[in-house]
Amino acid sequence: MGSSWELPRFWSNSRSNNIVGEGEENMQYLLMCYFSEDLWSKIPEAERDKIMQEYQELIQETKKSGYHRDGAMLGPSIAATTVRTRNGKPFVTDGPFAETKEQLGGYHLMECKDLDEVISIALRIPTLRFGGTIEVRAVELSEK
Repeated sequence: MGSSWELPRFWSNSRSNNIVGEGEENMQYLLMCYFSEDLWSKIPEAERDKIMQEYQELIQETKKSGYHRDGAMLGPSIAATTVRTRNGKPFVTDGPFAETKEQLGGYHLMECKDLDEVISIALRIPTLRFGGTIEVRAVELSEK
């Protein structure tokens, strides 16, 4: 892995359905998008609309180039339900699992040749410019 990343070099339509060379295997990565819901609510609506438009453009580009496998925007954390067990009994509470400064707002499942390639995609996620965080994790076991 390099010490610095460039913006993706693969945004031409030359990469058809993310096909790699013979003997190479792609890896799936989960990009988890974190952002402060409080900060999001303070961004003017026109700017939020622009951010979401940029998200849609990125999703369309990654679908067209074969990287995008799945993704979703999540509802607000205040509407979450947390499920645990305590002493062997179900324990269900309203609200998020933890009080944090940033909340999980959505995810993207990408299939790429390596970590550098998926990081180059993550760097294009528009909320980064506004203080968002993208956590990238390799998928080790898929439920296919």
